[in-house]
Amino acid sequence: MTVDRPMFSVLGPLEVRLPGTAPRLGGPKPRMLLATLLLHANHTVGGDELAEVLWPDHRPRSAAANLRTYASALRAELGPAPARIRAIGSGCAIELPPHELDLLLFEERVTAARERRARGRPDEAAGLLARALALWQGVPLSDLPGSPLWDRRLGRLAQARLRAAEDLVELLMAAGEYGEAAGELRALLADHPFREDLWGRLMLALHWSGRQGEALRAFGTIREHLVSELGVGPGPELRRAHAAVLAGEPPPRPPAKHGLIVKPIKPATRSGGGAHPVVPRQLPPDLVDFTGRAAEVAALTRALAPGGVAVVTGPPGVGKTALAVRCAHAVREAYPHGQLFLSLGGTDPRDGAAGSPAEPGELLAEALRALDAAEPLPPTVHERAALYRTLLAVRPMLVVLDDAAGAAQVGPLLPGGGSAVVVTGRRRITELPGAARIDLDVLPQAEALELLTAIVGAERLEREPEEAAAIVRACGRLPLAIRVAGARLAARPGWSPAVLRRRLDDETVRLAELRAGDLVVRESFDRSYRLLPDDAARTFRALGLLGTRPLPGWVVDAVLDRHRSDAVTDVLVDANLLRPVGTDPLGQPRYRLPDLLRVDARDKASELDMPALARVVAGWTAAAEHATARLPTTVFRLTSPAARRWRLPDDALRRVGAHPVSWFGAEHETLVEAVRLAAEAGLTGAAWGLAAALVPYFDLRCHLGAWEETHRVALEAARAAGDRAGEAAMLRGLGQVALYRDRYAQAAGMFRRSRLLFRMLGDVRGEAVSVCGLGAVGQFRGDHVAAARHFRRALAMFVSLDDRSGEAYARQALGRGCLSAGDLNGAADWLGGALRMARELGDAHREGCVSLQIGRLHDLAGETGRAMRAQGRALTIFEGYGDRHCAAYAMQGLGGLQAARGDWRNGSARLESSLAIFRQLGDRSGEAATRRLLGELHRSSGRRALARGYLHAVTSRRVVGDAAISRD
Repeated sequence: MTVDRPMFSVLGPLEVRLPGTAPRLGGPKPRMLLATLLLHANHTVGGDELAEVLWPDHRPRSAAANLRTYASALRAELGPAPARIRAIGSGCAIELPPHELDLLLFEERVTAARERRARGRPDEAAGLLARALALWQGVPLSDLPGSPLWDRRLGRLAQARLRAAEDLVELLMAAGEYGEAAGELRALLADHPFREDLWGRLMLALHWSGRQGEALRAFGTIREHLVSELGVGPGPELRRAHAAVLAGEPPPRPPAKHGLIVKPIKPATRSGGGAHPVVPRQLPPDLVDFTGRAAEVAALTRALAPGGVAVVTGPPGVGKTALAVRCAHAVREAYPHGQLFLSLGGTDPRDGAAGSPAEPGELLAEALRALDAAEPLPPTVHERAALYRTLLAVRPMLVVLDDAAGAAQVGPLLPGGGSAVVVTGRRRITELPGAARIDLDVLPQAEALELLTAIVGAERLEREPEEAAAIVRACGRLPLAIRVAGARLAARPGWSPAVLRRRLDDETVRLAELRAGDLVVRESFDRSYRLLPDDAARTFRALGLLGTRPLPGWVVDAVLDRHRSDAVTDVLVDANLLRPVGTDPLGQPRYRLPDLLRVDARDKASELDMPALARVVAGWTAAAEHATARLPTTVFRLTSPAARRWRLPDDALRRVGAHPVSWFGAEHETLVEAVRLAAEAGLTGAAWGLAAALVPYFDLRCHLGAWEETHRVALEAARAAGDRAGEAAMLRGLGQVALYRDRYAQAAGMFRRSRLLFRMLGDVRGEAVSVCGLGAVGQFRGDHVAAARHFRRALAMFVSLDDRSGEAYARQALGRGCLSAGDLNGAADWLGGALRMARELGDAHREGCVSLQIGRLHDLAGETGRAMRAQGRALTIFEGYGDRHCAAYAMQGLGGLQAARGDWRNGSARLESSLAIFRQLGDRSGEAATRRLLGELHRSSGRRALARGYLHAVTSRRVVGDAAISRD
């Protein structure tokens, strides 16, 4: 045989053949780069993946530049070759026609061979397989160090080579070419010395080629290996082959000339001309403990009327086959001619074979034999499908097509006419016209508990109902997982449900616990995962690292470090490994991994997937900072220079910028989780940078719990990493939370520590912000001298930095201090300057804050009308921004002024509104001040009992208005 030698070879040592020249590829790293691109020819390989291949232990800072240099050198060396290395984003791709790379040529020939075989041309198929296998020159890339990132691709190649070789042996044996088959089998056994099925075929091939002695020696060889190395004897298949050799059994069919198979002519039916046709009854047994799914059972049963087609899809382990079998049994009496059940091997190749799903031609042959069709069967898929439809047109049946790979596989198996078909599959199959579609999800909690009870027994679970509910939740309400958990409990009568619940609590071992006999949850998941393209598999693993919250679609872009990754998202959604969970208020589609699949994805992730987590956190940081910059109040905003930023797609950024408060509202729980994930992953700068970016929103909405949670997590991470900047920023934020919660000593300690750290780092603005916190503590404690000293010091720092927003805040704070000290002239000067600066900056929110204090100034000066106008102006500004917290303070001031003028009804209504907001937001200071005002109002109007109720609840001693001094 003439062996092709393409220009590029990876099925053995890396080789490049250029006409008239021997290319110089350079050292190991350029060759590793070229090998990686060739393994993924005509697809982009990301920069991170390339860097991992070239520098697996320690990536240099110049990695990106080095990659560009190597790619450029390879591009120049390849010169006029019909292969082009292109830079795409941060990655690269090599583009070349299939006939120039042995790997692509191998795959092309194997595919062509299977097509020829399906068309009944086995001699051509055998020739193509032999030419495909001849391209292999040893272990792929055996001259290079290798990389874990190659393993998945090389593993699939090895499986494809094995299956091609086995197909070739099968064709040679069927054609009577036993000598050639024996040679191929010996080559296979060199790599797979304990494959008993291969030894059995070798023995038969030797026997049928007239070499009975060699066949018996082969049996002795493998028997000795099995006994001496594995401690077992030959299995049933090998013993049958041995017996056939000893008995001198002839080949099953005589070979024809030219290697074609001569098939003997048989009667029209296997049962004889006048006999009744066989009635296939192939449905698997129904599950006696099938539980729930009432709506789905009703819908599927309706769909299985004569001529109906239904498709049942859902994630692995959700009970698709169980539902199909339950409904098939329910309607089987309507199909007296029989019921067919075909396993299509969409995710679980039949007979344990590795590789692709069953071919339609093979499935049609199986169905036709079940229908007692005459042999020889038609050779082509088209002819077999026509005969299949003809037989079922006369004898309509119920057909179950289980575990379908897709519509192309199912199409030839649809009989039409009066037969009904139910298709199950993990992939979404939407291309079948007129088919009813039923998409299964996990069970509701009540039905999940009912299933566990049916398996374990009510008596055991009723004693510990909370433990039973926890087991179901740990199983993600997935029927397969619940069956496994139930089987484990049923097999261990000495266990209480609490024992299993404790073992399932730890997510790191949960899937290892969910196995019982042949029921293994992880293996079910693995069958779907193995079918994913590389990008989808990477995305699946990375999503497992991102926590439990639903995520927007751009997260997949960040995982893959490129925009427009919708196609990868669609692959995961269509495979039912990623669930769409609606659209958020900004119009972003959101997705989440089902609970146990998330655990599986996280288990599959490795250090190689951590850069994806870092990019996602960098995306959250960039988005949060983009939104924060558009919030009305950012004076205490601190940023992490060390934190990475990853830019979201433009349309996503536009949504964030157009509706920043709504965006934070939709994402803030996810953002809190992202801070925790970053801290746990050792991404310290990212953790505190994101936590700091959330402060203005938390302040605006008074989310003190989330504020404290994120800052404590990030503070612990910063201290563990020795990150002084992060420690300072987080202490500053925690000091503010302590101030809002009336913990003045704690707040002062945190502000002092953060100020010291900022000073050590030379961060003047950070120090100024911390000094402002000390000033606020002084005002709360009534130490106006200390407060003024701190605010003057902060003002000087802001002026030195030309930070006009900070300067406006400090002037306002000094004016507020003068008000508290009774210095109305000083207050007028400071507040007037702050108001002018706010208007010059276009900072309407700052103008509202200053207007609150100016309203107090006018009130103290006896100018009630001007005071009400200033407070009204502040209220209008805050309501325009949706800042309910500051608006509540404006309502408080305005309500007090209205009451003072005798308008008790409107004044009381405003005070009650502000009180409701303070209580809702958890602002105890604002609540206390408003209660005092309401108490005094009711006492002055003679409602003494009502007044006592308000005044008794007052725990704060602050004067009216001072409760807001620490806010923006």
